[in-house]
This record gives sequence, structure tokens and C-alpha cells, in this order.
Amino acid sequence: MVPKRWARRAVTRNAIKRQIYAVSAAPGVVLPRAAHVVRLRAGFDRKAFVSASSDKLKAAVRAELQQLLARAGRPPAPAAASPAPASA
Repeated sequence: MVPKRWARRAVTRNAIKRQIYAVSAAPGVVLPRAAHVVRLRAGFDRKAFVSASSDKLKAAVRAELQQLLARAGRPPAPAAASPAPASA
């Protein structure tokens, strides 16, 4: 999901979505077979990324996505054992 408040222009939102599709379909990405939601949580400033098709924007989005997918592909950490409830 790429909300309008984080990427104002439609071309920027579409470019980000294309990067999501490209990175997630790349060889070596191992994710469980399921529906996944990628949600943009920070903005891409129009002043920093002048063009939606700029290599700078593509590299920034790709780096974030690769980091996110690497974290999502790791097995979950084992939960800490909680102490047994005391009986009265």
C-alpha cells in the first residue's frame, strides 16, 4: 500500500509499486506462500527525489525492500519460556 500522504504523485506511487513487484519476484527471495502486504510508512520527499523514474528513488526503494524481505524471510525467533502459574 502506498498512501498518497507519503508519495504525493501517482507516478511515484506506481514506481514504488513496480519496485515492490520486481524485488519480491527476484530469484533468491524466499517467502512463505501467502498474501503479503507491503506498507509504505515513511515519505519520499519530492525535493529529494525530483523524478519518479530517477535511479536515486529506485535505489532507495530497492534497498529498503531488500532489507524488509531479508527480515521477513528469517524464521521467527523462539518465544521465551514463561514461568508456570503459581497454584494456590
